[in-house]
Amino acid sequence: MQVTPLAASALPKPRAVLGQLADMDLRLLQVFKSVVECGGLSAAELELNIGTSTVSRHLKDLETRLGLTLCRRGRAGFALTLEGQRVYDETLRLLAGVDAFRSSIDDIHHRMGGQLDVAVFDKTASNPAAHIDTAIALFADLAPDVALNLHVGGMPAIERGLMDGRFQVGIIPAHRSSQSLVYETLFGEDMRLYCGASHPLFVADHAALDWDALRAWPFAGLGYHSPNMELGHRERLPRKATGFDQEAIATLILSGRYLGFLPDHYAESFERREQMRAVRPELFFYRCDFVSVLRRSPQAARAAQAFAQCLSEAHGAAL
Repeated sequence: MQVTPLAASALPKPRAVLGQLADMDLRLLQVFKSVVECGGLSAAELELNIGTSTVSRHLKDLETRLGLTLCRRGRAGFALTLEGQRVYDETLRLLAGVDAFRSSIDDIHHRMGGQLDVAVFDKTASNPAAHIDTAIALFADLAPDVALNLHVGGMPAIERGLMDGRFQVGIIPAHRSSQSLVYETLFGEDMRLYCGASHPLFVADHAALDWDALRAWPFAGLGYHSPNMELGHRERLPRKATGFDQEAIATLILSGRYLGFLPDHYAESFERREQMRAVRPELFFYRCDFVSVLRRSPQAARAAQAFAQCLSEAHGAAL
C-alpha cells in the first residue's frame, strides 16, 4: 500500500500555547517560583499568605496555560518535572527582567523603588572588617522605598546570578575577573589552617611542620575556583574531601579526618569550645580580599549603584 504524503495545507499548524503575557501570568509564575523555593505547596502557603487549595489551583491554572506538567505532588512529596525545571529557570530570568524594567523606570523618574537583590558569600557576618550591616543601614536610610532581598551563597552561584540578572550586587572573595563585571575592593579576612579535636595534630607539637610535611595529611578544600582552590593547587595539598561552602569545610574539619582552611573569625567559636585548633597559624594562612561586584552591561540600576556606594562609604568610614 502506498502512503501519500499529506499536503502542506493539511498539516496541523503549530500554535502559540501561551500567547501574550498578562499580569495574571506573572502572578502565577510568582506562585510557582515560591512553591519551588519553599519545597512544596504547604510550605509556600505561609510565604504567599494564601491557602494550600488556592496555591494548588494557581499551579493547575499555570500548567493549563503553558500546556505542561510542571511538578508531581502527592504522598511521595513535591518534585519538579524536567519541563518544570526549565520553566523555573526561565521564570527566574523573566522575573529578574521585570524587576530590572521597574528599576529602569524608577531611574527615569529619578527615584529609587522596586526591589534590590544582593548576594553575599557565606560566613561574612562574623567578620569584624566586613561592615555589610553598616552599608545596609546607610542604604535603608537612603532608599527607604526599595525592598532589599539579601541572599547568601557560593561564588559560582553569585557570579551566575549577576550574569543572568537575578542579583544586582554581589560581595565575594576576589579570585578571577570577568570583563562583564565591575569590581571594587572592600575588606579582607585571614584564612588559617585548622584541625578537629580528634585529629592527631590537635595534641601534637606543630613546630616542625612545614608545607612539605603538611602534604602527608588529607586536606578538605572548596570544590570551585577560589583562593582556597588556588592555594591547594599551588602547595600541592592532597584534597581528599570537597566542600562547596565554608559550613561544609568546617564540618569536614570537625570530623577529625581532614585539615582545612577557614576564616579565623568564623573558626573562633569552634576554638573557644576546643573543637578545633589552628595549625601553625603564623605559617599556614593566606589573606583573602573581598570585592563588591556589579554587572558592567547593561549599566546597574541606581539602587544597585547606591548600595555599592554605601558599601564603599561603610568601609571608608571604618579605616
